[in-house]
Amino acid sequence: MHTTSAHTATAGAAVPSPRIHLVIGPVGAGKSTFVRQLVQQHRAVPLNLDDWMATLFSPDRPDTADVMAWYVPRTLRCLAQIWKTAEAVLNAGGDVVLEVGLIQQHQRNAFYARMGPWADAMVVYVLDAPRDVRRERVLRRNAEQGTTFSMVVPPHIFELASDLWQPPGDVECADHTVVWVPVADHGA
Repeated sequence: MHTTSAHTATAGAAVPSPRIHLVIGPVGAGKSTFVRQLVQQHRAVPLNLDDWMATLFSPDRPDTADVMAWYVPRTLRCLAQIWKTAEAVLNAGGDVVLEVGLIQQHQRNAFYARMGPWADAMVVYVLDAPRDVRRERVLRRNAEQGTTFSMVVPPHIFELASDLWQPPGDVECADHTVVWVPVADHGA
């Protein structure tokens, strides 16, 4: 597992170094609930891709069969801006908690490559749960639209995203600090 120093000396006092807390997992795994805990624990700035997409693009989302052709370039632009914002927070000395999708290995690899010198300041938290548990959570979240709701996840999108989920493999775990969060630790 890759490790880094958690403190640097500033004016003779130990000050925590800024950290990136990257939370990944399939839809309905409990990421948003876990993110709230990390934000409080680390007094970090949360940056959530779904919130950005819902605010910036949901009103303009087409009702076409090929919504992915519309969705992907907007997601990439949001990720670029989220990273710029994260860098500004990190450079100011603050922690960030990123909930930005990255359900496939190639997406995470591209994101890691973008991090440059900040790569060593990152912890990846992996959350997962059985598909039937996640499906029920998403249906409930869609209906209740509570505190972790940002947009409706239709059943076909849930199934597609679940099929695409790739948990970190041995190489990713060797190259980065990866923490597997047990289901009981993050709730619904």
